Amino acid sequence: MAEAPADEQLELMNEQAVAGKWSYLRSELNQLHSKITEMDMELSEHSLVIGAIQNLDPSRKCFRMIGGVLVERTVAEVLPAVLRNREGLQEVITRLNEAQEKKRKELAEFESKYKIKIRRGGEGKVPEQEKKREGAAQGVLVGPAK
Repeated sequence: MAEAPADEQLELMNEQAVAGKWSYLRSELNQLHSKITEMDMELSEHSLVIGAIQNLDPSRKCFRMIGGVLVERTVAEVLPAVLRNREGLQEVITRLNEAQEKKRKELAEFESKYKIKIRRGGEGKVPEQEKKREGAAQGVLVGPAK
């Protein structure tokens, strides 16, 4: 088997490196998005708790989960802690959103530098052979032509 010239191997290696870097950037962007979603859910839970206990008698018994342990406190003790936690979550979400935007820009610059174009569904023509493969992957049965 003939071996590819050194220039082609170098180009192929560069393509692989570019593809790897692009995948890594996309992965980081997805991780940031997942973390933001998780923090948003936590923020929503904190807001629900605050709304539920805000108008209660401050001396009323209240239970709070701390590190997997249910602890008995009063509303007066729990409410300020939950408010502080909510503020902290808001700050973290703001920083994560900034990091996500920065990563989006970095990815866009990388894509433009290496002329990476992502084909979305419906764009361009799909070869007939590819259509058959897609149909098979989707579990479509095709009988013989009559």
